[in-house]
Amino acid sequence: MTTESLTDVEVLAKLFRGLSDPSRLGIVQTLTAGERSVSQIVAATGLSQPNVSGHLSCLRDCGLVTSRPHGRSVFYALADERMEDLLLAAGDILCRVSGRLCACGRYER
Repeated sequence: MTTESLTDVEVLAKLFRGLSDPSRLGIVQTLTAGERSVSQIVAATGLSQPNVSGHLSCLRDCGLVTSRPHGRSVFYALADERMEDLLLAAGDILCRVSGRLCACGRYER
């Protein structure tokens, strides 16, 4: 493996680490329906406002979401609409391996 491909793999791993947190993943899933305010994301995910704001900051800093101020609110959207395709593909894979994945103890928290 070359240094360049190792770097690509490491960056790809960072993408998946960013999505590995259930709260961040829930926020990203919510944003697949389109631009949302923090209060709309809070209502959709059931997370607290400070929790959502912290995760959105992380997702924005990593380039996965964009933000747009509007009056006293900030609206967030996916930075790349292909994120929805990624989540759909992950769902398809999950349908095929869910039994084994659920039984796997290697990825426990």
